[in-house]
Amino acid sequence: MKFTRLGRWKSLAALVGVTATVLALQAPTAAVAADQLTVAEAIAQQGSTGTVQGWVVGQPTATNRVVRSGFPSDYALALADSAAETDPTDMLYVQITASFRSEYGLRSNPDLLGTSLEVTGPLRSYFSHAGLTSPTGFSPADGSEPPTDPPTDPPTDPPTDPPADGDYDETYYRSAIGLSGDALKDELHEIIDDHTAVSYSQVWDALKQTDEDPANSSNVRLFYSGRSQSKDSNGGGSGQWNREHVWAKSHGDFGNATGPGTDVHHLRPTDVSVNSARGNKDFDNGGSPVAGAPGNLTDDDSWEPADEVKGDVARMVFYMAVRYEGDDSFADLELNDRVSNGSNPYMGRQSVLLEWNAEDPPDAFEQRRNQLIYDEIQGNRNPFIDHPEWADSIWG
Repeated sequence: MKFTRLGRWKSLAALVGVTATVLALQAPTAAVAADQLTVAEAIAQQGSTGTVQGWVVGQPTATNRVVRSGFPSDYALALADSAAETDPTDMLYVQITASFRSEYGLRSNPDLLGTSLEVTGPLRSYFSHAGLTSPTGFSPADGSEPPTDPPTDPPTDPPTDPPADGDYDETYYRSAIGLSGDALKDELHEIIDDHTAVSYSQVWDALKQTDEDPANSSNVRLFYSGRSQSKDSNGGGSGQWNREHVWAKSHGDFGNATGPGTDVHHLRPTDVSVNSARGNKDFDNGGSPVAGAPGNLTDDDSWEPADEVKGDVARMVFYMAVRYEGDDSFADLELNDRVSNGSNPYMGRQSVLLEWNAEDPPDAFEQRRNQLIYDEIQGNRNPFIDHPEWADSIWG
């Protein structure tokens, strides 16, 4: 009998040991849960990396705008600590990279609105807003139904408060709201078509204003290279800056003519040698490094700008394809999915430009530039800076 009792004690000890082992193995899971961030914590901890749990409340389309229906793409979503949240300042903007779009993009999966997700990745600005970019993981959160029904439609009335920096009066686009495809493209053309044209010589002073370096008012920030340089060092010599036509002026053969050749929305100050290296090449991925322009690549027939201006390039090209429709003695400029377009009025590669638009949303510099052109130079706006989602609606 003693042997039997001893055996029972050994069995009990073994059971306790197994239980302790299981608990020990579970400890890391508890630690991960403890490290999980709320949306408010993720907003406060920008610059770190973490796993965030929040409710899907819509798709961000600009710094201060989140749509909750008619999702334009699968590129982004907004998380909040409440499924009923409507204030973008209390939301985290999450980039959805290509590998996650089919499962977590809102255009493909609108039923995700009002559900809870866990997302892991670097906490850093997206759409010039607290965000999470280049995510490494998405998963449904262990959760129940949302505490309240999320709103399904954005406000229909335009904002009445004065526009802030980078914002604008939405009534400018009133006639385009709700349109898509060719109808949207045609209406945007009507909205931005009538503007004040400047001469090619006036472009010098315009660029000194629109591309002023925020850190040094005596300088401009050079496009492609990102270098800050004296406003007065413009010209055609080595080391100077000149006027780059982002939509190459030979693509449609408009040269420096007042109109497309002088439209400040696509003219940027650029290092003379870098401007020459770009020439009239279309835009695409790949190539060899460009001297004087870190992060830029080029080959025989295409140019890839640095990551921080990829979206800027795309939105300038989109603007030109909408503004110049062949009804003002200039060529009808259009996108295509080719390179080597030569003197034809086309610019490519459309599919790559759409990707760049999604990957590099408008930042404060680009928004400020758009506002200055509207307020003080031409009197029209680039719609794709204000509504980057419209590019997919037209060409996606």
